[in-house]
Amino acid sequence: MSRLSNEIISTYTEILREELIPAMGCTEPIAISYASSIISHALGVYPENIRIGLSGNIIKNVKSVIVPLTGGMHGINSAVCAGIIACAPQKRLEVLCALNSEDIEKIKEYQKRVNIEIYELDTENQFEIAIEGTYKRKHAKAHLVKRHTNVVSVIVNDIDVTENYFSPSDIVEGEGTNRSLLNIEDIIEFANTVELDNLYPIIERQISMNMAIANEGIKKEWGASIGKTLFEGSNDVRNKARALSAGGSDARMNGCELPVCIISGSGNQGITASVPVIVYAEEKGVSRDKLIRALIVSDLITIHQKTGIGCLSAYCGAISAGCGAACGIAYLDGGGYYEIAHTLVNSLAILSGTICDGAKSSCAAKIAMAVEAGIMGYEMMKSGHQFYSGEGIVTKGVEKTINNVGRLASVGMSLTDKEIIKIMLGK
Repeated sequence: MSRLSNEIISTYTEILREELIPAMGCTEPIAISYASSIISHALGVYPENIRIGLSGNIIKNVKSVIVPLTGGMHGINSAVCAGIIACAPQKRLEVLCALNSEDIEKIKEYQKRVNIEIYELDTENQFEIAIEGTYKRKHAKAHLVKRHTNVVSVIVNDIDVTENYFSPSDIVEGEGTNRSLLNIEDIIEFANTVELDNLYPIIERQISMNMAIANEGIKKEWGASIGKTLFEGSNDVRNKARALSAGGSDARMNGCELPVCIISGSGNQGITASVPVIVYAEEKGVSRDKLIRALIVSDLITIHQKTGIGCLSAYCGAISAGCGAACGIAYLDGGGYYEIAHTLVNSLAILSGTICDGAKSSCAAKIAMAVEAGIMGYEMMKSGHQFYSGEGIVTKGVEKTINNVGRLASVGMSLTDKEIIKIMLGK
């Protein structure tokens, strides 16, 4: 019987429901496509003029990534136009599934004739989209804040139609379910004791989606083919975990149409938190229930780390997910609080501070390194070695070390983030 309160059990379950959702393509350009799709749907026509304001981190993450089902187009304009033509806001982060091969020419033609103004928002929010579209005398605007599908307002000709697009289940007061209840000890207890009936469909979807795109990534040449290159090397489980994780990102960053089950608003993090755990579970031949519980550990520890960091920042989120995956692998081996806490601290000490300079092909390489750091942290723990309090950002207690990483990313790297965006925009 679980020692956890009903509040913690229901909160952790709801966090997983909120986080583990499907998305096709990199989530920042897809969020732009989603917002744009709201505009064409609300107007009932393709707008003649579009004005879109974006927070700096969204600009950073859209600049170089290919938008799925556009025939290889990339960038903000392509994401906007694809969303306008798709005109299917009900599909949310799978909005571009509404497109077909014939729509590629429509997108190209529309992009030539529409007037699009792009500007950077003056905002403290890491994630914010403000988009307006006009057609003759019709005018529509939509506003998304803090999360990829958090629609806070939709106005058409001064009439508020937000309720047609806002999903009450998506967000609570703009922040989602209370993440402050997350801690390593309770996450492990939850994974050990929670009834799996309600979580099975969510986690099974994560397994099937993320392994499908991971395998796709090592079959073909996608981007820099990091995963394929690794896979053609050593065939041990450690290398396979790195290769398949990187392969999923290779495919996703370069226009693959397969969906991903995201975490912390990111498909790359969703892949990194899940694929290594699945690979190790297959190698060890553990039961399906054990794999599901190990993924719960990895997913919730990844989310726990990201809570203090924020949705988008200069800190590479794949590091959080790679460390979370290592904790899931430790759980597969029978690890409890001691083993998982030490694995996490070791992992965080190795690679924290890796910068995020936008979504692109090199994300796959960073994912491979994140998985490597996580596994190294676990192997250190198994051999009786660890990093100690006072060594860099490591301090006594896993929760305090997690807090230090959050502080590093959200406060310490805030100026770094601004400079990265300036560099990428040629300023």
